[in-house]
Amino acid sequence: MIKAGLTGSIGMGKSTTAEMFREEGIPVYDADKTVHELYKFEAVDRIEKAFPGTTTKDGVDRGKLAQCVLGNPEKLKLLENLIHPLVHQKEKAFIEAAEKDREKLVILDIPLLFEAGGVDRVDKIIVVTAPADVQLERVLSRPGMTEEKFAAILAKQLPDAQKRTKADYIIDTSLGLEAARTKVRQIVNELAQNPVHHRN
Repeated sequence: MIKAGLTGSIGMGKSTTAEMFREEGIPVYDADKTVHELYKFEAVDRIEKAFPGTTTKDGVDRGKLAQCVLGNPEKLKLLENLIHPLVHQKEKAFIEAAEKDREKLVILDIPLLFEAGGVDRVDKIIVVTAPADVQLERVLSRPGMTEEKFAAILAKQLPDAQKRTKADYIIDTSLGLEAARTKVRQIVNELAQNPVHHRN
C-alpha cells in the first residue's frame, strides 16, 4: 500500500484537494480533524492538567489555549509533546485499517508534513500550491484573519518554493477545480496501479 503525504501552506487549497481524493474513493487521514477530535475527547484532561483553565465542559477552548502557548516556545513544545503521540496513534490505526481493507493507496493529509518531520512516514509527497497573491487573497478572506496573523503562520511553515522542490507531485489550485481534479485523478491512476517505489 502506498502512503502519500498531502501537504501545503495555509490558503493553498489543501482541504478541497483532500476532498477530491475522497471523491475518487481514496481513504484520507486528516491530521487537523484528528486534533479537533482530540480537543473534544481524549486530550482534554491532559491539556487541563498542563494548562489549567483552558478547557470547558465542551472540551478544549482553543482561544484560551492559543493565548496560553503563543509566543512561549516552552509551552508550545509541551503542548506538541502531549498531542503528537495521540495524533500518531490515530494515524497508525488508520493505516492498519486501510491495510486490512487491502487499499492500494491512502492519503495522509498533514499540514506540517515537512515541519513536523513526517516525511519519513510517507512513500510519496503531494504538495498543493498557488501563487502568493492568490494565497494572500484566500487567507485574508477568512474570518478573524489579519496580515499579522498570516505572517506569523507563514513564519512557522517551510516556504512554498522549498516544499515544491521536495514534492513528487504538485497540484496548482489556482488553475481551477477541474484542473485540480484532473491532476488528482492522474495521481490516483499512477499510484494505485503501480507497485510502490519508496522515496528512500
